[in-house]
Parts: sequence; C-alpha cells; structure tokens
Amino acid sequence: MPAVRLDGDALAATLRRGMAAEVARLPRPPRMATVLVGDNPASRSYIARKHADCAELGIRADPVALPADTPAADLLATVARLNADPAVDGFFVQFPLPAGHDELAVAAAIAPGKDIDGLHPVNLGRLVTGQPGLRPCTPAAVLALLQGYDVPLAGRHVVIVGRGLLVGRPLALMLSARGVDATVTLAHSATPDLAALTRRADVVIAAASRPDLIRADMIRPGAAAVGVGISYMDGQMVSDLAADVAQVAGHVTPPHGSVGALTRAMLLRNLIDACPHG
Repeated sequence: MPAVRLDGDALAATLRRGMAAEVARLPRPPRMATVLVGDNPASRSYIARKHADCAELGIRADPVALPADTPAADLLATVARLNADPAVDGFFVQFPLPAGHDELAVAAAIAPGKDIDGLHPVNLGRLVTGQPGLRPCTPAAVLALLQGYDVPLAGRHVVIVGRGLLVGRPLALMLSARGVDATVTLAHSATPDLAALTRRADVVIAAASRPDLIRADMIRPGAAAVGVGISYMDGQMVSDLAADVAQVAGHVTPPHGSVGALTRAMLLRNLIDACPHG
C-alpha cells in the first residue's frame, strides 16, 4: 500500500480558511510587521509569501526594509520602535541576518507578547514549563501536520534528527508534553549508529538540513517520516528524506510542500492569538 502523503500545503490552506473566518469576527484585523535586513533572495521570497498569506486572511502586513550594512544598534532601535507601537500586534525579524548581528540578542529584544516567531527566551521558557504562550512556528507546524493526518503519537517512539533551537529542541518538548505524550529521542551529529535508532521509531523527523540523510533502509516499514530540513544542490531544493523513503513509510512528507506553508500558518496563528480579542 502506498504511503499516505503528509501534504502540508493542503492542511495549511484548510487552516488559513478557518483563521480567515476568525479574523473576520475580531473587533479589528490584526496588524503584523516584518523586518528584513539586506536583500537575501530567499528571505525576500519567504517574506513575500507571508505577506500573501496575510492578504488572504484580511491581515495588514507592514514591511520594514533595512540595508545590509545596518548597524546592530539601529536594528535593535527598530525592534524597540515596533515593541512600543500599539498598532502593531506582532512582528518578526527575518533570519538569517547579515554578518555583525547577534540573532539571539535580536530575538530576545522583541517583546514576548509580540514575538510571533515564538523564539523569545520567555516564550521558550513557557514551552519548557508547560505554560500557554506563543510557540515556535516550525515545531508547531510539524505537530499540526502529524495530528492533522491522525498519525498516532501517544505512547509512540519519535526520533528527531537535529537538535537546533529552531526545530529539534522545541519540537521534542511539544511532542513529549502532556496531552501529546510521545516518547522522544533527540538525535544529532554525535549520535552513534543513527540508522539503528531510526529503524526502531514509529515516527522519524529529519531536521538536520543534510541532503538525503534518511534513507529507506533507515525506516521501519509503516512508520511515519517527516522531512523538515532542506538543502540546495545545483540550485535545487533537496529534502532530508531520500526519495526511496516513500516506498517503506506509512506516512511521508513530499520533497516539496511538507511544512513551509504550515510554518507560515503557525506564524499567523500566533499573530491572531497576540491580537486583542475584546
């Protein structure tokens, strides 16, 4: 039987329709700001997609563009201005930043209540302690994808390959939280015999940005496989999952359309949550 395709694009479209109806019921539409430093083509593309999603939902999105040679102090001043602007419900600074900027310092400078990327230390601390808060978008997208396609998680063994702050570590917390109840192993570059570990897993999530890192012989037949990390080879986007994984997995993400659109949907979810509802 062919693997069930975990279509993040289709699920994101469904979530956006629900959020559009929610936005229409608010006293006023949410307002988002985006901060882009420099002219990285991939970053420009990401922001353009986020603005398009906002337009679809009736959300105002204000672009803030700064030159690549913007001093760190000026970027932090821009963050402070957006923090203080009562008309802006949430915003983010697009990473990666040009050399000379401390991304952790920039993330920590954003007011926690406006941090729609969910990366402020306060919001990450709320995740650790199980308190409500704005969640990191890509981990939230992976969880939404698995739950949206009814992939069993409670009591199941999930192996996450990649321990980064953006995906691996917060995702491990979300999957092991009460109510989700997965048993999580967080693997990384120093993990010995990765294949032996992934072959015992019910769900394998690859978030290492290493082309074709997870192959068919590393997946237990019928297990779910999610490719989060991407790389570029010869100008082409390549998943962490090799193409042959689909031959053995029970659920699998496609090479394209896995979690990108869902990550943007989770950003809008955070924005709506940050917007006054009364």
